[in-house]
Amino acid sequence: MARTPKPTDAELEILQLLWRHGPQTVRTVNDTLNEKRRVGYTTTLKIMQIMFEKGMVTREQEGRGHIYSAVYQEQETQKELLDRFMENAFGGSALKLVMQALGNRKTSKQELDEIKDYLAGLEEEKK
Repeated sequence: MARTPKPTDAELEILQLLWRHGPQTVRTVNDTLNEKRRVGYTTTLKIMQIMFEKGMVTREQEGRGHIYSAVYQEQETQKELLDRFMENAFGGSALKLVMQALGNRKTSKQELDEIKDYLAGLEEEKK
């Protein structure tokens, strides 16, 4: 399986919008980005053109503009990013990653219960 391109923070923000809202024009993406902070239209356009060149998005002609869609699914990209991060930051150790994640923030009882249920399910699969 080919590795998904590694998105920059700006590219990942745009991908998240495409995953959440589906195919969109640069104008629509830019308008949504501007709800959080000021981003110029030409900046958004350039980033999306680069994403197209990298193979992260496809684009379809619509009138004078383009409709952009994410090539890779959200889970696929998250898995690839997590695999790289875990390898680079934690030497591939899931234990170190989980211990760091749970130790660095207050985890709710509900989250801990869900984690326990997930681990119990993994143990069942191994039997």
